[in-house]
Amino acid sequence: MAREAANIFRRFVASTRAVAAIEFAMVLPVLAILFLASFDGGRAIAIYMKVRAATYALDTVSNQYTTIQSTDMTSIMQATSLIMAPYSSAPIVATISQIAISGTGNATVAWSYSLNGTARAQGSAITVPTALDNDNTYLIFAEVTYTFTPVFGFFTPGSITFSDNLYVTPRNSTCIIYVPQTGTSCT
Repeated sequence: MAREAANIFRRFVASTRAVAAIEFAMVLPVLAILFLASFDGGRAIAIYMKVRAATYALDTVSNQYTTIQSTDMTSIMQATSLIMAPYSSAPIVATISQIAISGTGNATVAWSYSLNGTARAQGSAITVPTALDNDNTYLIFAEVTYTFTPVFGFFTPGSITFSDNLYVTPRNSTCIIYVPQTGTSCT
């Protein structure tokens, strides 16, 4: 009996049949995890690029107005959400603000509007980059954040928050009047 078991063991060790199937079965779980992680990683990169594009669009569309009405602001924010397609626009927070820089260099929020978030408080102080801190000027400040949740969780175990912001100057006027907050004049 012992001799027969030893012969079976030797034949098993010397056999090369189905080696490829055994190796594939050992490698398959690693390949599957790499595939699923790269799927989530690719989605994360695509969403981050869309967040950057949404920030740019929010600023460049807003800075072309001289006066923004409530319906205009709704359209601007909807355009920002549409840029995120085919991904969900539910986790996006988009905020647009006009920053007024006084003659003494103090930067404050003239008006602000936010989609799915909290707008900046009107009159609150804000720090702008030194290169943009010019007395008696206005800036349009766009901020977009997006909370990405991976489908499979092999790329990262939790959510990732992508954010981007951008400053531009008003294109067609000294400032942009947002009627619901500033009335008919710049603050």
